[in-house]
Amino acid sequence: MRGAFRTAIWLLGLVCALGMALVVSAPPSARAAENINMIIDGQRVETAPAPLIEDGRTLVPLRLISEQLGARVEWNGRERTVLILKGERSVRLRIDSRLAEYQAEAKIYDVCDVPPRIVSDRTFVPLRLVSNALGVGVAWEASSRTVQVNSQQSVEFTPFFNLKISSPQPNQVIRGATNLQIALAEAVPAGAAEIQYLLLQPESGRGVVVARGAELDKSYRWLPDLQERGPRLLVAVVYDQAGTVLNGAVMPVEMAVVPSVALTGVEPGMVIRGPVTLGADPSFIASFVKYEISNQDQNRTIETEESDPQGSYEWQPMVEDNGKTTFKVTAYDQDGNPYLSQVYSARVEVSRTLALKGVSAGSTIEQPVTLWAARNFQVSQTEYILRDPLTGREEVLARVGYKSYRWFPGPELKGSKELLVRVKDTAGVARSSEAIRVNLTGRPRLLLTGVGPQQVLTGQVSLGMESNIVLAEVEYFLINPQNGSRRSISGSVKPGAEYIWNPGRTDEGSWRIVVVGRDDAGKQLTSEEIPIRIYLGKIYTATPIIEKSKFKEMASELASASRQLTGMSAALQTAQAILETGWGQSVPVDKYTGQPSNNLFGIKGTGPAGSVTSNTWEEFQGETYRIDADFRAYTSVMESWADHKRLLLTASRYEPFREVMHNSTLGAWALKRAGYATDSKYPLKLMDIIKRYNLHLLDEVRM
Repeated sequence: MRGAFRTAIWLLGLVCALGMALVVSAPPSARAAENINMIIDGQRVETAPAPLIEDGRTLVPLRLISEQLGARVEWNGRERTVLILKGERSVRLRIDSRLAEYQAEAKIYDVCDVPPRIVSDRTFVPLRLVSNALGVGVAWEASSRTVQVNSQQSVEFTPFFNLKISSPQPNQVIRGATNLQIALAEAVPAGAAEIQYLLLQPESGRGVVVARGAELDKSYRWLPDLQERGPRLLVAVVYDQAGTVLNGAVMPVEMAVVPSVALTGVEPGMVIRGPVTLGADPSFIASFVKYEISNQDQNRTIETEESDPQGSYEWQPMVEDNGKTTFKVTAYDQDGNPYLSQVYSARVEVSRTLALKGVSAGSTIEQPVTLWAARNFQVSQTEYILRDPLTGREEVLARVGYKSYRWFPGPELKGSKELLVRVKDTAGVARSSEAIRVNLTGRPRLLLTGVGPQQVLTGQVSLGMESNIVLAEVEYFLINPQNGSRRSISGSVKPGAEYIWNPGRTDEGSWRIVVVGRDDAGKQLTSEEIPIRIYLGKIYTATPIIEKSKFKEMASELASASRQLTGMSAALQTAQAILETGWGQSVPVDKYTGQPSNNLFGIKGTGPAGSVTSNTWEEFQGETYRIDADFRAYTSVMESWADHKRLLLTASRYEPFREVMHNSTLGAWALKRAGYATDSKYPLKLMDIIKRYNLHLLDEVRM
């Protein structure tokens, strides 16, 4: 529930945040704390500017206190860092960063509850940071509103928060997939909504999110990136619903990933008698994997195309694959470098299987059906057979090699029948499938082809017909849906011949179209009436939303603002927008009016600005065709961007995506598994765009 509520909060502010994407953000509000006294080693010190109160914390001027206590303060304007040195102690701070680096007997990192701020050219920090930095006593007396600094009092380092990272261990060498988990000394902080694990570079305090989720005590599996090498800081941060930090911890780790991949689904010496589901378990974030299956007895190898590293591949062995077989998987990093798994040897021993597909038992057939043989062995001949269940009499419907067969039963066939497929294997042995009982209506049928229901014809169309009886001639008609009047558009046409029809201006409007056939005796047969619309006016096509050279910058800023609110990879968001709009040059408009949609992601339905009419694909009688469909229209590109994120953040089908959406590679494959795109190369195309244009930099975070 916490995660769902936080998502709602994110979505509520997303449009506003995206609308401000081009505006430089102001620092969080802070106000001067009136009448606050500061006493250092018993001496009252006047400060200008005065101490601040921010988020309920008192912030004090760092340089003033440090220099009063004999410490040296160094400012690096380029990196916006402050270095405080006193004896063997030092502390390095970054402005607006919660990460603090202390050096005394050993180096210690901590997460501050309030990050250092610059106000009136002065650096302000929380009281406890001063104490940790200089090892002196610092106290707040609420009754007198006084900050007491006592350099004679030596104090131990005290973390700001009580959170601990229980896995991995401090300074652990990360060589592959690692479990991430925290331990809380006390109860879960009130209002806690999400935990994030960050991997940061010690020098810059910048890095990436490596895991996140709503369950604080859950163990999260971290797949490291091969680009991360050397010393790093692993940070765990707990946020509330508004994104405020409630708790945090940091520990150093050493990144030395050993790239490897394990094959799952088979074991050495395994006997395989049916389909095998193969999987991959890489030690790093792989761009893709390929499976290789080799028959050692016949020296034949199968290699798959690029596959989902977190998905699976099902291999259906053929009888010809029987024998000693080896399996392996290769994982590829983002530079295309391969990493091979161990090779497993197994033995394939499958028996021949044969089944008729294309119809189901008990079905009624009065339309064409496509019959095909599901088999796991090679054949030289395939026969599709109709059998009378009462007499056992068989009729060969078709005799082909490897092909399927489109069957349109005629009126002479009526009642209960059986269908089966019979094949000859390469040795000439005949084998038959089990029979499937079906019902035949015996009705003469005529089908109109070339158009589909609700299709909008904007020009020339090729009409055709299909029938289960012999016809002497056919004729195509338009029917007025208002009064039922019929008008021929073809005259008499030879059956089976393609008829090219060019609608004229007088044909514009809504109609029903049919084909009428006549046999040698003059008996008529009419097809189903198909509703269509004819429009010959101007058709508006997709238009640019912005200059191509400016689209990347616009999309990147929108994506970065969205990532701040949602945690979704900005690199992935930007790549999707580039791919789906052709760099902003192909955004749908209403095909009849030219009304812009600002719809960057092709979401159907009605949006804040209504809808626009564009094309979508449908299927009718085995053929695909285009019809009109409503697509959401938005008053701005920002609205479209926010609506797309709302879809990914709330639809149940994208729950697996939300678990990994912080990472562009894992997220791209998760979108494919969720059915976001039918293009098998969709994740690879996104990854190519991200790499080509260095979009991964958009996912950089700082603590």
